Amino acid sequence: MTHDGSAYGMWSLVLLNSAIFILFAFSFFKPRTPRDWRSFGAFSAFLVALFTEMYGFPLTIYVLSGWLQSRFPDVDWLSHDAGHLLEMLFGWKANPHFGPFHVLSFVFIGAGFMLIAQAWRVLHEAQRSGMLATRGPYTYVRHPQYVGFVFVLFGFLLQWPTLLTLLMFPVLVIMYLRLAKAEERDAIAQFGEAYLRYMRETPAFVPGFSRLAGRSPARGPRGSENGPI
Repeated sequence: MTHDGSAYGMWSLVLLNSAIFILFAFSFFKPRTPRDWRSFGAFSAFLVALFTEMYGFPLTIYVLSGWLQSRFPDVDWLSHDAGHLLEMLFGWKANPHFGPFHVLSFVFIGAGFMLIAQAWRVLHEAQRSGMLATRGPYTYVRHPQYVGFVFVLFGFLLQWPTLLTLLMFPVLVIMYLRLAKAEERDAIAQFGEAYLRYMRETPAFVPGFSRLAGRSPARGPRGSENGPI
């Protein structure tokens, strides 16, 4: 495997990019409870692992180097562009930063951060007024911030898949599912039938067609919030 100069070992970029995206997510999510910090910490660990392979040490490339070099002998696998594995494997000939997977990744990442931000604004207002959060993104799903985090993680996988992040992704999804269940138990204990009605009328993660078509949201009673996410 020959190359004109390694695109890796740039640990300052690992730190810079990790800090930027973690702080960006923190500005939207604003974790407060131990449960919030666990979910946010797992998300941050995913980003650190991602940028470590993107700019620091290409573990996935080294592990798969024999197979990659035998199947694609003309590719410089230690170049930065080659780290966009999906574009390489599907034979994208132009700059991979303009490839279909890379472009689609930005759609998921942008949509995810927008969803997290919008959900937080609704949640914060509901907490201040003592209402269930049932407006905005909460009209369509009960856990929009978790959906947003999964969008962001999936977007990064499309852009720069690695063995470690591929293993972490389902673990994080399962963790978010379990956290959502725990939050709902707390909300049921606090709101009782009102939250049970909201659960019956609003999907947890995937909005139904009727919601997307503009069905009016469920309205909760006054009280504290229905969970941090």
